[in-house]
Amino acid sequence: MFDGMHRRIVSIWFPRLASDRALRLRPVEAPFALSVTRAGSERIHCLNLAADSRGLHRGMALADARALCPDLLSRPADPAADARFLRALCRWATRYCPWAGTEGQDGLVLDITGSAHLFGGEAEMLADIRARLIRAGIAARLGLAATRGAAWALARHGEGVAAPGADPLQALGHLPVRALRLEEETVAALERLGLRTVADLAARPRAPLARRFGPDLLKRLDQALGAEPEAIAPEAEPPHYALRLSLPEPIGLVSDVMAGTGRLLEALCARLKDRQHGARVLCLTLNRVDGDSRQIELRLARPLREPARILPLFERGVAGVEAGWGIDRLRLEAVQVEPLPPCQTGFHGGDRTDGLDDLITRIGTRIGLENIRRFLPADSHIPERSFLIAPAAWSEPGGAWIVPHPRTLRLFPPEPIAGTGPQPPGRFRWRRMALNTARATGPERIAPEWWLEDDNWRSGVRDYWRVETRQGRRLWLFHTPQAPGWFVQGEFA
Repeated sequence: MFDGMHRRIVSIWFPRLASDRALRLRPVEAPFALSVTRAGSERIHCLNLAADSRGLHRGMALADARALCPDLLSRPADPAADARFLRALCRWATRYCPWAGTEGQDGLVLDITGSAHLFGGEAEMLADIRARLIRAGIAARLGLAATRGAAWALARHGEGVAAPGADPLQALGHLPVRALRLEEETVAALERLGLRTVADLAARPRAPLARRFGPDLLKRLDQALGAEPEAIAPEAEPPHYALRLSLPEPIGLVSDVMAGTGRLLEALCARLKDRQHGARVLCLTLNRVDGDSRQIELRLARPLREPARILPLFERGVAGVEAGWGIDRLRLEAVQVEPLPPCQTGFHGGDRTDGLDDLITRIGTRIGLENIRRFLPADSHIPERSFLIAPAAWSEPGGAWIVPHPRTLRLFPPEPIAGTGPQPPGRFRWRRMALNTARATGPERIAPEWWLEDDNWRSGVRDYWRVETRQGRRLWLFHTPQAPGWFVQGEFA
């Protein structure tokens, strides 16, 4: 039944969202692409119009793209920043209607029912949206219809408007079946049957289609044509953890800035605790009276919400800031947060790994958290495979190391030495050093793992010896009985 007001939905698609965001920060006048690493190779994630016109496309290997377009500029993609940018666009879109939500990773959906007249009409509203996005340097395609599915289809495959009250099939009939938000397998099967457009599909009997493709196909068709309602519910706005402190008088001493940061940190951590979250990345912005600002980013090894542990970590960054004529405003934001539910603490009130996490954070502020790594035990008796190397900030300490025999502190690829027989040589040269064997302990026989291919272990079993030399070197030697030879693979402390 008609309720006196037609529902009107706007779908906004940003076909170059990632590259547009990157170019807003650092504009270039050349073919440009963002790259991601997939299966060990760099591939194009998003590209600008100039690169598109040179024949490049998404998913293309970056090396092939450079061969076709030698002047191509590229940067690594940042999907997390793209998601934040899309949420910012979603907040901006609420200026046109009370409700706006994200749609996928590169689109927005707006329910403008009853609000278009505030901008002079639907055409004027769409023109205003398009003009503002163009001025911001963001490419966008718009679709307006009575249903969410029809607006989505028009934005991505037609960029048009379905008139209110008109038959939706008139606006959607010429669009490809892909415009119905179907799986790729379903689209390919429909095209093999000759059903290439929405009109072709709508004209076919429904029962055979349902038997062959399932109910989802007809559901998407009915949602687009308005025969079946589709829920449009607003997404909950994610919590925003940011606080600001404006000062009546400028400050410049490190102790004063740290005191202000401490006040912000207390309130921010209380807010994090209420939502059972912990900060992983914090950003402190210091605004100077001359209009300039300085930012201090603190990346933590673990999610935290204890002000007493976080505040000292800011001191080095604050001390390196030039206050100029003074700082009159501080802003602290938890840029990245992670769930941190309450947990039982130890008898002394803290976890035994807290000190290690703080140390990792302190070192990470100097050399980068990615450069701090830890060894983790692996389930293998082969020396080269008995451990894993993982970033310390994104991994937990491994369990107990189970090693029936001592292992070397340093392990390197086998280096051949002169020697004969199954016993360690009494004298040998290694790395241009003449060494004499004082004591040898062994052998420890290690067999290759037959279920794994490893060229280094094709010579068969190895008999390992711990050799102490008269010159002070404590080496790890092994002998290969099948192909007689001696090698040095490690050195003890």
